Amino acid sequence: MKMIVASDIHGYEIYCVKLIEAFKREKAERMLLLGDLLDGNKKVADMLNVIKDSLLCVRGNCDHDSDQKMLDFPIMAYYCLLLVGDKVIFATHGHKYGINNHPKADIILQGHTHTPSCVKLDGGIIYANPGSVSLPRNGSKRGYIMLNEWGMQWKTLDGEIFDELRF
Repeated sequence: MKMIVASDIHGYEIYCVKLIEAFKREKAERMLLLGDLLDGNKKVADMLNVIKDSLLCVRGNCDHDSDQKMLDFPIMAYYCLLLVGDKVIFATHGHKYGINNHPKADIILQGHTHTPSCVKLDGGIIYANPGSVSLPRNGSKRGYIMLNEWGMQWKTLDGEIFDELRF
């Protein structure tokens, strides 16, 4: 399975368009959004509703009940567990759960910090953050993670690979 993992759109239409373009360009089967999607922007909600059947989402600290009412898919769970290949993935935004408090998993995917990262924790657990689609921090670029059975690639919204991890 090919899956795009992204976070922190924060209602920016231009970057939502670029993310959806990347999703199509990558020919991904799913997109996992790690929260902070709309910031009340109905146009971004409409764009995401078009691809709703491909989306998996978790709630961010800036996602509210009013945002959920604009969407045709659920975003209010604080985390989800996924199985990709033989890897158990714990996905969350990061403001409730994260690197220090999570269920047993092989990979922890977290947004919230707006900074891409990849760290191997004790026990071989991989902690990864795609950074931010709209508001990158610490000199990082707007981007996402391309996830599949063999590993992860961190890419800019234009598709340039800037980091990679093989399982």
